[in-house]
Amino acid sequence: MENNQNSKQTHTPVTHAEPVTPPNAQQNARTHANDGSKPQQQVNHDPKASASKQNQGNNQSMNGEVTYDDKVIQKIIGIALEKVDGLLNVDGGFFSNAKEKLVNTDDVTAGIETEVGKKQVAVDMDVIVEYGKDVDAIFKHIKEIISEEVKKMTNLDVIEVNMNVKDIKTKEEHEKDSETVQDKVTDAAKKTGDFASKQTDKAKEAVNNGADKVKENNESHVE
Repeated sequence: MENNQNSKQTHTPVTHAEPVTPPNAQQNARTHANDGSKPQQQVNHDPKASASKQNQGNNQSMNGEVTYDDKVIQKIIGIALEKVDGLLNVDGGFFSNAKEKLVNTDDVTAGIETEVGKKQVAVDMDVIVEYGKDVDAIFKHIKEIISEEVKKMTNLDVIEVNMNVKDIKTKEEHEKDSETVQDKVTDAAKKTGDFASKQTDKAKEAVNNGADKVKENNESHVE
């Protein structure tokens, strides 16, 4: 009996080792499991994005202001007034008449006076109105279009517009009285051309006279 019992082999069961979880990971897992939140993922910070945000912050805190010369506001108004029906001219003349020609001067600021502040603008002007037109309606249109154009381009508020009607004319009368820039240029070019032509003719005549004298002198010495 003893021999049989000794002859039996004793088998020890094989146990597989379980993976070891680091203590910190276990702690984090328990914490998220308890509060129901997800583990935080590592965030990669973009240095360019951070620099861009910093520059935006610097621009917002940067001091400075925009100012306008009177002539800038006057030019905006002068160009805008070309759209007003029944307004023939501003004193000094600057915009298109019925023939779509620039009247009297190429300075669109002529006849317009302005007082420009940091936030507000006041305007004075002398005008010529077309005969038979409603002056009050023209004035209302002028105020609306000046306020709209100045506000749109400069963000300044037009708080006052004063219009003095210096004359009332028909279109025909106004066209007759107005010498256009194109006419001036044409007349100047014509006069310059005539003058140059006359000078050329004089030069040719002088050269021909000189040649004739030289010829006469040479002939007189021939025996």
